[in-house]
Order: sequence, then C-alpha cells, then structure tokens
Amino acid sequence: MTYCVAMRLDRGLVFAADTRTNAGVDNVAQYRKLHFWRQPGDRVIVLLSAGNLAVTQSVVSNLNEQLATPEPAGATLFTVPSMFRAARLVGDAVREVRRIDGAALEMSKAGFAASFILGGQIGTERPRLYQIYAEGNFIEATDDTPFLQIGEHKYGKPILDRVARPEMSLGEAAKLILLSFDSTLRSNLSVGMPIDILLYERDSLDVRREKRIFQDDEYFKKLSGAWSDALRSAFRNIEEFKI
Repeated sequence: MTYCVAMRLDRGLVFAADTRTNAGVDNVAQYRKLHFWRQPGDRVIVLLSAGNLAVTQSVVSNLNEQLATPEPAGATLFTVPSMFRAARLVGDAVREVRRIDGAALEMSKAGFAASFILGGQIGTERPRLYQIYAEGNFIEATDDTPFLQIGEHKYGKPILDRVARPEMSLGEAAKLILLSFDSTLRSNLSVGMPIDILLYERDSLDVRREKRIFQDDEYFKKLSGAWSDALRSAFRNIEEFKI
C-alpha cells in the first residue's frame, strides 16, 4: 500500500506521497509516487499514484512516451487545453494498460489495482484537482471537499475532515497534510518515509517548492512531537465520562 493526498486551495495546490512499496514483509522497497511535468509560463501537471506498482509505472511511462514521440493527431500532457482534458488523457492511459494487462492481472491475487490524483494548472484556468480510478473515470475536488486521498487513507482522513479549508495558506495545508501522514505512519507499516511533498502557488505556472522529507527531518520530528503533546493536553483537559 501507499498513501497519497492532495489539497486544492484558493492559493494553489499541495501534494504529498510516501515512497514505500510492499509486496510482502520481506519485500519492501522505495519508489517515487509523485510525478510532475511543467512548461514554465504555460502549465504545471502533478500526478500521484497508488496501487499495483507495475500498473502505475506503465501508466506514467505511457504518458512520458506520448511526450517523447507525439503522434500528429494525438494529445499529450503538453498539448491538452485544460486539466479536465489532462484527466481524460490519464484515464485513457489507465484503460490502455488495462486492455493489455488487465485480464492476466484479474486472474491473479493482485488484480488490476491502481488509482491516481491529478492536479495542476494550465494557462489562465484555475488550479484543478482530480481523482482517477482504475476504470479510467474520475471525480473533481470541490470547495466542500477540497482534498483527495488514495491508498491507505483511513488513518489520515479524520484530521483532514476536521481542519481542511480552501482558504488555508499553502504552508498551513502542508502542515496539515504532514500531520495526516504522521497519523498514518503510526498506524500502518505499509506506509513509510521518505515523503515527497510539492507546493504549487496559483498562477506561478512553475514548480518552485518541492522537497523530500526523510525520517530525521527536524521539522517533521518537531511537528510530530508537538501534535502528540497537544493531543495529550486536550485529552486531559476534557471532563471525564461519568455514569
């Protein structure tokens, strides 16, 4: 499993993904699951992936091959006119991998398991955020639900449900997402550091703030400790239940 989350804000987008892959207790590895493409001044497109690593890598490879050897009438991430069309393009790439490998995977225990979060900005269009399913269809984040999650998301969801708001700053959203990761890391061994995080500022049309957070990162350790202390303090200050 893995854990990926992204937030759509008034001021931009924040993306984060862990890097652990787990094919059994004796087969744990590290792979990047946050990918991005950019044409400065024109577009930034970010893709998070979860599920069967072979499937998600094939989808990313298909998208990169389209850019490397574009067909005369074929669309690519650098030619689609909107993020909606980019989501369509990724969905088509998922369906193409399913067409080739789906039957064989469905006969195995693994099955055809893949999901993606796609976000970014093209031209003057506002930043948009989508979740793309294994079938190739997708939904879009809204002001009512400004965040999307894929992978092992249940442990990190409660704090997002309580705190996430579109008007947050990028730094506040990044802090919230890292707290969501802290909860997930404590409760599920299939999610592991380092964490890749990317903050996209609206209308910048470039990637300027990206970081890989390792186990010994000073900010993450401080954040985790402060959150644990705050929870214990809040618990102590609430009146105990009596019956």
